[in-house]
Amino acid sequence: MSKVEDFLTKEEEQAIVEAIRMAEKETSGEIRVHIEKTTSKAPYDRALEVFHELGMDATELQNGVLFYFAVADKSFAICGDKGINDKVETDFWDSTKDKMVVEFKSGNFKQGIVDGILSAGEQLKKYFPYQNGDTNELSNEISKG
Repeated sequence: MSKVEDFLTKEEEQAIVEAIRMAEKETSGEIRVHIEKTTSKAPYDRALEVFHELGMDATELQNGVLFYFAVADKSFAICGDKGINDKVETDFWDSTKDKMVVEFKSGNFKQGIVDGILSAGEQLKKYFPYQNGDTNELSNEISKG
């Protein structure tokens, strides 16, 4: 098995997908998680590439968030679309990453990811509350590369 397949169990992946579903329940924002083995680029630069590859820049309100992980590199990045970045505090993504790192250092990868997703969901809810008729524009499933 590859490092990507070993990173999370199926149960942990399902818990993450459920966290995305719960976070998106009260917002029109879109959250995705992408996991790959490694990258030769800076994690944030690669996250931006994946963001575009997954079509996350095509949401109506520019309110997509990607949690990107390169597991063999032990690195990750969070990137939000313009609509979000124009509204959240400038240190929001760093403070979210810091919360996640606390769990990661204890080996609690699933919990760290869930905490990050739920934190992003709270911010999205403030600025992009769920409106009647909102549709889920992007898959909640974890993508892998």
